[in-house]
Amino acid sequence: MENIIQCQGISKRFGEKVALDDVTLDIPEGKIFGLLGPNGAGKTTLIRIINRITIPNSGTVLFKGKPITQEDVEKIGYMPEERGLYRKMKVGEQAVYLAELKGMSARKATVELKKWFVRFGIQDWWGKKVEELSKGMAQKLQFITTVVHKPSLMILDEPFSGFDPVNAEVIRKEVLRLRDEGATIILSTHNMEGVEELCDNIALINKSRLVITGELTDIRRRYGNNNVELVYTDENGRHTEVLPRETDGNSTLKTFLDKGVTVNSYKELMPRMNDIFIKLVTGGTENELA
Repeated sequence: MENIIQCQGISKRFGEKVALDDVTLDIPEGKIFGLLGPNGAGKTTLIRIINRITIPNSGTVLFKGKPITQEDVEKIGYMPEERGLYRKMKVGEQAVYLAELKGMSARKATVELKKWFVRFGIQDWWGKKVEELSKGMAQKLQFITTVVHKPSLMILDEPFSGFDPVNAEVIRKEVLRLRDEGATIILSTHNMEGVEELCDNIALINKSRLVITGELTDIRRRYGNNNVELVYTDENGRHTEVLPRETDGNSTLKTFLDKGVTVNSYKELMPRMNDIFIKLVTGGTENELA
């Protein structure tokens, strides 16, 4: 699997404060990559370094195997957590202006933006001022201007913050669609449920250092207790049992099938990302999660 971004030994200090301490991680192409960590851990600093907004004290960021350049940054769509729009501009003018900054012509931007406005149900707001937008509509606008130029890499910092469940689902579906069309998405979020639903790979940063990184399923399995949940039905009704998984993964299930019961479901039990996050950030161990 190709890596679109490689962070090699990234360190950053602001005076006496260490924001990042020798962070090395790979972000695979065509995946949704969850960048996790508590407030102040260093996530935003790393994002700003990838975007060449901030320069590291040491270390290198590679884009598709080569040191990242400003030209590469133009291929990135970045939606920061602290959003900013020119409130006195008209919505359509604002969107076209931001698209032009990413290299689109005004004509092409207008065509593509209007498609997105219809998709998000905000087409009637094209000629109104940004200051008239609700918070949710403003967030939709910023999401649209982040992705309209079809960047190969999109960095979304808390993209679901402030959205009601309906609009959060709209954004979730768009993120998955963009991934399926080949885009790479870095998703910085505190929403662990969203991480489980969306992310293929993750990295957890705490106190400026990388704690863990890898495929989400592998990490959840690593911190699990190797148990399975079996739901079956016999002459006495429906039952649920938690059992140790056998080495070959099938022995437990075969034993119950040999008894002549109806197996309703059989699944591996893995800890929730929320539990893993809390334990790793607060200094817990693997044994505590088992």
